Amino acid sequence: MATPSETDPPSSPGVHFPPPFLYAAVFLLGLLLDYLVPAAQLPRNPSRWLAAALLLPGLGLVFWSLLLFLRARTNPLPMRPATSLVRTGPYRFTRNPMYLGMLLIYTGAALLFDVFWALVLIPGLMALVVRLVIRREERYLEATFGEAYRRFKAEVRRWI
Repeated sequence: MATPSETDPPSSPGVHFPPPFLYAAVFLLGLLLDYLVPAAQLPRNPSRWLAAALLLPGLGLVFWSLLLFLRARTNPLPMRPATSLVRTGPYRFTRNPMYLGMLLIYTGAALLFDVFWALVLIPGLMALVVRLVIRREERYLEATFGEAYRRFKAEVRRWI
């Protein structure tokens, strides 16, 4: 016979911090590295246009995703339990539109403020988000929603 801990889904994904903090911490590390090891500046005009082209959709993606969570009456914070799966809007194309939106905002801010090292740190940031947040969320959602989440994973990519 299985014990309750073996059959009951966990009460939350086990993420112990709001994911935007991870993006902010890596950005601050980029700022520190930029101060300690200055790099060449990026071309001003193209980087500002590109920054806007990333910041605006990034903000839109994050807020749209949050709105869908609120409409579904489920918690967007991975420290708390989820009550339903959201599969509409941007969730038709990516399982993680909030993290994708935050990545666009991060990249746009790095370009806007000319923080070269923040751009260099993007692959590490993505690896941290996957390891510390997304994988935990995926395990939790599969344990909580079972086959419905497995179908969602099979139909929709993690990023894009």
